Amino acid sequence: MIISAKNEERIMRHQGGHGEDFEDCTHDCSSCSSNCSHAQGGGGMDFSEFKKPLMPGASVKKVFAVMSGKGGVGKSMVTALLAKGMQERGYKAAVLDADITGPSIPRLFGLKESAEATESYLFPSISSKGTQVMSMNLLLGYAGEPVVWRGPVLAGVVTQFWSDVLWEEVDYMFVDMPPGTGDVPLTVFQSLPIKGVIIVTTPQELVSDIVEKAVNMTAIVDIPIVALVENMSYFKCPDCGEVHEIFGKSKIKEESERFDINLSVRLPMDSEFSKLADEGRIEEAVVEGMKPLLDLIEKL
Repeated sequence: MIISAKNEERIMRHQGGHGEDFEDCTHDCSSCSSNCSHAQGGGGMDFSEFKKPLMPGASVKKVFAVMSGKGGVGKSMVTALLAKGMQERGYKAAVLDADITGPSIPRLFGLKESAEATESYLFPSISSKGTQVMSMNLLLGYAGEPVVWRGPVLAGVVTQFWSDVLWEEVDYMFVDMPPGTGDVPLTVFQSLPIKGVIIVTTPQELVSDIVEKAVNMTAIVDIPIVALVENMSYFKCPDCGEVHEIFGKSKIKEESERFDINLSVRLPMDSEFSKLADEGRIEEAVVEGMKPLLDLIEKL
């Protein structure tokens, strides 16, 4: 692996007499008594036992998880827009893509080159606007390569994305969660210092039960919900300005009241926005509906 000059500089800046020595690590946690950042946690709900430290020299101030009870609701797009929005406000933003088997964050940001690594360091890729990103697709031979792993292995990779990556002075990190409420979401809530959760949904009737599952999971892990985002909520005709609720009447107000969520956000369907996402230019998208959510996150 050829390491770029910038990452060589990072290594020099963060090496020294502070932190763990990874040179003798075999990465076989089952035969090791060390409590280093490579150690793999097990099950159970005693979160304090499994909280993972960042690697020496890495820095992340606030972490928010973006989740949904099902796939296909635009969770990754919302995650990318949150990072893009905070980056535009002058903060250093990052995305940890915890959707190991279905990663889409690199494509949204137009990242095609593999992430760089040494035996001791894994470096986040940097988008054109400065957002730091780590995703499974940045480590695979090609984007279409399937990840056919069982739950515990997937969960272990997520913790390594947190503890083995040289995150550089990140103000806001957004974790793109896999859909559902299984092993990986639980590992994220156990292992990372999540400050709040953004739940993404769509207007269909079916989604109500799915939102309830996500809300109940956040209650179990005792992490507050920051906002409920209804994606693909409506379509605004570019010619006449009329609003059409293509997937049915919005239910976000009722759902927010039902679950006592203070902020709800409606995002439109927009062909230009979708085009930018497909082309890896998500950082050029302008979505006014995100402003109240960004304002709230900035205050937390």
